Amino acid sequence: MKSEDLFKDAKNYLPGGVDSPVRAIKPYPFFALKAEGPRLFDVDGNSYLDYCLAYGPLVLGHAYPPVMETVSKQLSNGSAYGVPTENEIKLAKEVVKRVPCADMVRFVNSGTEATMSAIRLARAVTGKNKILKFEGAYHGAHDYVLVKSGSGAAGLPDSPGVPEETTKNTLLAPFNDAEAITSLVKKEKDDLAAIILEPVMGNVGCIPPKREFLEFLREITAENGIILIFDEVITGFRIAKGGAQEYFDVTPDLVTMGKILGGGFPMGAFAGKKEFMERIAPQGDVYQAGTFNGNPISITAGLETMKHLDEKFYQESETSGLKMRRGLENILEDASLNYQVAGLSSMFQIYFTQSEVWDYAQAKTADTEKFNTYFQTLLANGVFIPPSQFECCFLSQAHSPEDIQITLEAMEKGIKAAEK
Repeated sequence: MKSEDLFKDAKNYLPGGVDSPVRAIKPYPFFALKAEGPRLFDVDGNSYLDYCLAYGPLVLGHAYPPVMETVSKQLSNGSAYGVPTENEIKLAKEVVKRVPCADMVRFVNSGTEATMSAIRLARAVTGKNKILKFEGAYHGAHDYVLVKSGSGAAGLPDSPGVPEETTKNTLLAPFNDAEAITSLVKKEKDDLAAIILEPVMGNVGCIPPKREFLEFLREITAENGIILIFDEVITGFRIAKGGAQEYFDVTPDLVTMGKILGGGFPMGAFAGKKEFMERIAPQGDVYQAGTFNGNPISITAGLETMKHLDEKFYQESETSGLKMRRGLENILEDASLNYQVAGLSSMFQIYFTQSEVWDYAQAKTADTEKFNTYFQTLLANGVFIPPSQFECCFLSQAHSPEDIQITLEAMEKGIKAAEK
């Protein structure tokens, strides 16, 4: 069956024909057949250079042979045990060695579980109820963070089924706005348990922090007894060995991780200072559990992936990312277009707006119709990026300089098509 036929069939059994809203490409998504290195292959016989990479986990590329081989060996020994394995300890040690804030780790199954648990822990440690997140930031699909701007700083539910009573304890502020944070902290500090943020906002495109913004957050939280949580589900192990906290030299109290940590398999984790993590059950009184926590398949894939993320890998990621972003900037300059190219390391995005993009409100000025034309043109030319203006594009180790050049040529066609 072809993608169009499969989608028609899928709509009878899967809500919207897909298992995640981001996969709902119009008029219908292509259905994957296989993937290898930097490429995806669909059931219609097409091949795509892939810069979505399953929304970030595949930092080594698709079906990276060493990872596939170790997972295959593990599969022959079983897929789940319900008891600990030695590899859990090995991967935990690797996380602690790499991540500045990590003294102890709890492995879970997704970024959603990780952020939900980190928020619960922060509330337990501080005895406070409220959290502060940034407008447009995505921290998973649980009720406390499915929040949109409401009256004042309090958030409103961003989905039916989320009670207002749940979101009344979630405050919102613009990213990169120290003044707004100062005002909120002054007003709410007695009941503000945590500030949670993506150090690089990867779910509204790609928005880096302004100079010294992360340092400011570290100072104001420390001064006011507030837990600082870095959500590094995207940036963790992608932009540096120790993630964004190493890259920007700012150490939070807790960190959440996922994606790359599982080597392409379902995985999440939260980690932090020993004094906080010892509160997690069974050692402490903060409950967290999961049948597939520390699943041997994901643990094995993550452990093997970590072996290949060395200094050479990160240097090459910087080089590839710079080549892509400078190439995009040159295309825009030649076309006399003042659109925004954003990103760092192996993360990038183009915003179809003339406004500088430092927060969610500025990102929302982007022309999504132009972006859709750009996306569809890229797809027709064998390049797949996330189909939303408000997602981030990723490079992998498998993308060669030649791949990037081919992609830039397709991007030039996409930008020209968007301008017609």
